[in-house]
Amino acid sequence: MRHTPVSLAAALTLCVGTLSCTAQQAPPPARAPALAAEVVDVPAGKLGASHRPGCPVPPDRLRLIRMNHWGFDGRVHRGELIAHRDAVQPLLHVFGRAFDARFPIRRMRVMAEYGGDDLKAMADDNTSAFNCRQVVGDSGKLSRHAYGDAVDINPLENPYVDVRGVVHPPAGREYLRRTASHPGMIKDGGPVVKAFRDVGWYWGGRWSNPDYQHFSATSG
Repeated sequence: MRHTPVSLAAALTLCVGTLSCTAQQAPPPARAPALAAEVVDVPAGKLGASHRPGCPVPPDRLRLIRMNHWGFDGRVHRGELIAHRDAVQPLLHVFGRAFDARFPIRRMRVMAEYGGDDLKAMADDNTSAFNCRQVVGDSGKLSRHAYGDAVDINPLENPYVDVRGVVHPPAGREYLRRTASHPGMIKDGGPVVKAFRDVGWYWGGRWSNPDYQHFSATSG
């Protein structure tokens, strides 16, 4: 006659009696990453050359937004934007939707790290907001970025064509064919455009001289 070992029999009895066997327990579902953001007053060092006397918005009306974003490497990174205090909530809505959609952002650094030079920032494919400057390619006009209610996203994948027909950054010329699809490219009807439409902001990609990287609270 065959006998079940006592230890095994006891284990089977416990399993049936309590329904608590480890093998029967499913692991808890992994929590999906979510946008995490911190909004603070802007330290002077974070403004640097991006602000100067005579700018239309004083520093005390600007805010530094630290938030995470998806990178082109498929990982979550921490970035920084400076924007007008009234633009904070719209931007958090938009970047929250972009994060949920896993829309990749190359890098997100304040313009002080580029000495306020927008050409350098675009060449580095940097996503940025506030910068007290003129319009690139039209020095007679003050940019909406000087007011802190405009943002440029992935300039390389979303180039800007100025009034003279010059492409910024130059390496972005290959992305002017918008029927193609590339990571980080802003598409009409995509999650980024839809999110900005939700908050009433305008997209430069619809201008006669397209600025695919640009969104602002006003149409000008």
